[in-house]
Amino acid sequence: MMKNNDNFWTNSDVGLLIVRIALGGIIFFHGFHKITHGVADQFQLLASNGIPGIFIYFVYVSEVLAPVLIVLGILTRLSNLTIIVTMIVVFYALPFPIGLDEHGAMNIESQLYFLLLSVALFFTGPGRCVLKKNNSGNWLLD
Repeated sequence: MMKNNDNFWTNSDVGLLIVRIALGGIIFFHGFHKITHGVADQFQLLASNGIPGIFIYFVYVSEVLAPVLIVLGILTRLSNLTIIVTMIVVFYALPFPIGLDEHGAMNIESQLYFLLLSVALFFTGPGRCVLKKNNSGNWLLD
């Protein structure tokens, strides 16, 4: 185990990096799919649930830009906040009841993981393994 001071990374910093890469990498593919195939289906889903369909374009921030920033460790908390909001909207607008699938897993398992990992990273921040250290002193901009 390494010393826990500013000159050394700790195992938790490496763990946070792995979580950032996993979360950002997986969510980015959802966003990339929306870039290449459009958001018409999701637009209709939001509109049918009383949410203005124009908000679907927020997914380009939360599923394309935010994951890249999360992996790089830039604006990590703010980026995770966008994913948290998106997952809450997803839970609200699901076209099916929350339950178990044919294998006994929750049918919202991946969305729940995205939400919980985003909440965890929102509170922990990016760790020390980041592209550029934020010196603003603003907790939300870490």
